[in-house]
This record gives sequence, structure tokens and C-alpha cells, in this order.
Amino acid sequence: SNLQKYRVGDELVITFSKDFEGNDNFFITDYVRRSSLAWLFIIFVVLAVAIGRWQGMTSLIGMGISFLVIFKFILPKISTGSDPVQIAILGSLAIIPATFLLSHGFNKKTWIAIGGTLIALIITGILANIFVEGAKLTGFASEEAGFLQAYKPGLINIKGLLLAGIIIGVLGVLDDITVSQSAIVQQLKEANSKLKAGELYKIAMSVGKDHIASMVNTLILVYTGATLPLLLLFVDNPHPFSEIINYEIIADEVVRTLVGSIGLMLAVPITTFIAALVADQKT
Repeated sequence: SNLQKYRVGDELVITFSKDFEGNDNFFITDYVRRSSLAWLFIIFVVLAVAIGRWQGMTSLIGMGISFLVIFKFILPKISTGSDPVQIAILGSLAIIPATFLLSHGFNKKTWIAIGGTLIALIITGILANIFVEGAKLTGFASEEAGFLQAYKPGLINIKGLLLAGIIIGVLGVLDDITVSQSAIVQQLKEANSKLKAGELYKIAMSVGKDHIASMVNTLILVYTGATLPLLLLFVDNPHPFSEIINYEIIADEVVRTLVGSIGLMLAVPITTFIAALVADQKT
């Protein structure tokens, strides 16, 4: 029974109600998890500051701005019926400069990374739209989407919500790859001022290929980890792979993963190209 799960000293959430006869009823509904979450957050903050020092602190501020934009702008706007894709793009336009500049400083390297990220994000959004439409995805693959539609029928564009999720999801990974490529080009130019744009691009891309391999693998593993319970359902499925991958709930994740990976791959040559052109103009 549920009572066997609880021990003396456990903090629990108690629900109170009255029945038709006026008697008080109390129900145990869940554990209180706030203290564990608070300690985890404290450890995260302490390590970020201890290891990253000033940059770690500014990164935390940038993370706070991201949460602020998401919970005070993106989610409320979508919740009231605004176009999810437009809101995700507008939110990204606020998040990208703020977080990049705070984390990496007000310098040419950061502005180049911002430019590369924005271009890659736009391409990702276009590809997401093309393949969501092409695969006839509705956005209703998850239970949450169904609950949301039942809670606010017709108000929220569920397919648009799927697209917005892809855009915001890839945004979090683009930071590292674009800043790294921009920094590599800058360091190459400082080491050898005679290098031209073409040479800078070629050398930096040799490093960028390693970034592509690692970041694409990271993105795939992140999505796999998030959908592990779902994937386990299909391990012993008697149906062939060609049929399983056609299920919308699977196709949804395939499109999300591959479009995000394409966006990451394109971010490397785009950012490297911009950085090489800018560096070459300095001579």
C-alpha cells in the first residue's frame, strides 16, 4: 500500500477536504521535495562560482535572465494564444545577446558568436517548419499536449508549440559551439597576423569538425535520455522498425533530434566564416 512508502520523519504534502456529511478528510498526496531541490541548487551555484569565478557568476546571471524571459514572456504569451514560433523567436532574440554578453564579455568574439547563433537558429526554424509539415506532425504526440488542448481548447497552436520547442531546445547548445569557433579564429589571427580569411577558415574548421562530432552526439544523447521510458516501450515491440519509426510519437523525436543536429552542424561553418571575414578585415 501507499502507507508503506512513508517513514517517520518524512515531510509530506497533505490534502484536506470535507465530505458531504461535513467530516474532515486528510489525504497524503506526495513528498515535500523543496528542501532537496534547494540544496541541489545551492551546490550548483557554489560550484559555478568556485570553478568559474567571475565568469561563473555572470553565467548564473545569464541563466536567471533566460528563466525570466521564459517564465515572464514566452510562456505567458503562448498561454494566452500568441503564435508559439513568433514568441520563441522574440524570446530568443532577448536571451541570446543578454546571456552571451554576460557570459563571454562585450567583445568582437561574442558579437560574432551572436551573429552566427542567430543565423543558425533561423535556419533551424525554417527546417523545423518544413519537416514538421512534411512529416504531417500534429504536435499531439505527447500526453501533455493533449492535456493542454483539453485545458485550453483551440487557444494554443499545438503544432506551433512543437516548432517553438525545437527552436528553444537547440538554442541552449549553440552558445558553446559558436563562441568556441569565434575564439579559435581570433586566436589564430593573433598567433599569425599574416593568415588570410580562407586560411583562417580552413584551419578553424579542422577544429570545428571535432566540435560537430561531440555536440551532435551530445544532443542525440540528451534527447535519448529525455525519452528513455518511451524508447523502452518499443524494445520488445513485435512490429518492424519501419512501422515503429512511423508512429508520430517517435517521428516527433526524430525530427526534433535531426533538425537540432543540422542546426548545430551549420552553426560551425557559419560562425567560422563570419569570424574569418572580420579577422581578415583587421589587417
